[in-house]
Amino acid sequence: MEDQELEQLRQKRLAELQGAGGSQHQQQQQQQQQQEEMRKQQADMKNSILAQVLTQDARTRLNTLALTKPEKAQMVENHLVQMVRTGQIMGKFGEDQLISLLEKLSEQTQKKTVVKYDRRRVAIDSDED
Repeated sequence: MEDQELEQLRQKRLAELQGAGGSQHQQQQQQQQQQEEMRKQQADMKNSILAQVLTQDARTRLNTLALTKPEKAQMVENHLVQMVRTGQIMGKFGEDQLISLLEKLSEQTQKKTVVKYDRRRVAIDSDED
């Protein structure tokens, strides 16, 4: 009798654990779906803002930049969206303005290469020879 009750308790506990594990997995999937939907909405909103603000030539230049340097294009897009939200851009943003913005951002993010020579004179210079 005790063996049967013990086996029933084990099966009941196993079913509870499986049910809890399954619900956690479902919750994680739902969270991932919600995050993916949020990313899609943000990307759609950003693209609609850029389509409204940029002229066709500027949009073409930005797309060309995205093909060659995706990180830089992403930075420029985010900067443009921020400028629109703060009211710095009222009308259409032309290609010339985009070029000047790209130059300005390039100056800010440009890495300066510095070459430093460390000569070890003790080992190289030998006056005793």
